[in-house]
Amino acid sequence: MSASPSRPVALLLNAAHAIDHMFLLIFATAVASIAADFGFADWESLMPYGVGAFLLFGLGSLPAGRLGDLWGRRQMMLLFFFGMGASMLLVAVTRNAWELAGALTLMGAFSSIYHPVGIPMLVRGAKRPGLAIGINGLAGNLGVAVAAITTGFLVKYAGWRAAFAAPAIISIVCGVIFARIAPREHAPPAHGARTARAHDGPPLGRLLAVMTIAAIASSLLFNLTTNGNGQLLRERFAGIVQDPAVLGTLLACVYVVASFAQVAIGLLIDRYPLRRIYLAVVALQAPLFIAAANATGWTLYALQIAFMIVIFGAIPFTDAMIVRFVDDRMRSRVSGMRLFVSFGVSSTAVWLLGPVVKAAGFSTLLWSMAGIAVVTVCAVALLPKTGAPRISETSVPLPRSRPAGD
Repeated sequence: MSASPSRPVALLLNAAHAIDHMFLLIFATAVASIAADFGFADWESLMPYGVGAFLLFGLGSLPAGRLGDLWGRRQMMLLFFFGMGASMLLVAVTRNAWELAGALTLMGAFSSIYHPVGIPMLVRGAKRPGLAIGINGLAGNLGVAVAAITTGFLVKYAGWRAAFAAPAIISIVCGVIFARIAPREHAPPAHGARTARAHDGPPLGRLLAVMTIAAIASSLLFNLTTNGNGQLLRERFAGIVQDPAVLGTLLACVYVVASFAQVAIGLLIDRYPLRRIYLAVVALQAPLFIAAANATGWTLYALQIAFMIVIFGAIPFTDAMIVRFVDDRMRSRVSGMRLFVSFGVSSTAVWLLGPVVKAAGFSTLLWSMAGIAVVTVCAVALLPKTGAPRISETSVPLPRSRPAGD
């Protein structure tokens, strides 16, 4: 699989990204209904039971990336599709909070496969990797939007268990199709050809350090917003909109609009230096969080769209750095190491979200996110200045030793 994947395979890989993010956010969207069903006084008290999913989403990335490079990315993606479907069906039949926590944690383990495996599989041999990453990011965040709107309607009309069971069937069907159309790998990526790439980047150790610090901060913001936006909207729209289906639709519109930022960023990544664009995007985050801290109603809604645009817009950069500076033979492992740390740490956001909001409110949370955004700016500023990217990567043969006497 030295060439880029076919369009049907690429479509399924993008759909997998949507499934990954959708499944992780269904719990956060349905948490109020689940809490009422399980006898909790409020949603904040149930929210920490979902931390296992996000913890395994990060910690599982390390072994997933290693297996992707050394065993095969196709096999790992099959494990992703079928594992996500089975674990979500298990969530749908849980009877109490601890059973729910266990099933969500299992789902988090399978969800950890996608980013270190699916994205390197998608961009392998891509002529315009920035655009490929941008479209993939759009698909992932449309999954967030789908979680908001479909969960709201399913909870209202079919109950919260259906909100987990229906998407599970979709994941299993996608797995069956992927098994039929994705070509088998003749050898795992670690044994494949070296990819020619730009050589003007920083040493791998420095790149990983800066990338991981920025990724931790960005992942914290992503988890805090995507897990908290539904309840923030519910609180700040009190007296304006009450219906959960309408609120879910409004939230889905936020994510749909913000998701298209990644396509624009992908196009820019293919043409301009990474550091310059990355700094411009993350510098806008803190002012928007501060402005939203005490906003209500439609003003809050407009600011929510704005800060989600710059949060989603920052996502493609770390994958773009890996594509630009890391050989394909080890991309899944490098991506897995980065995700292991960043998502492992940022999973604490899910655990802290409910207690922090309950104790101090959303205003304090938004001010805290502004502080995290400043850390992101400082980390990105440490990236070295590099030139514009070269056109596309190609596969080149591994160097071979010459026989004696030649």
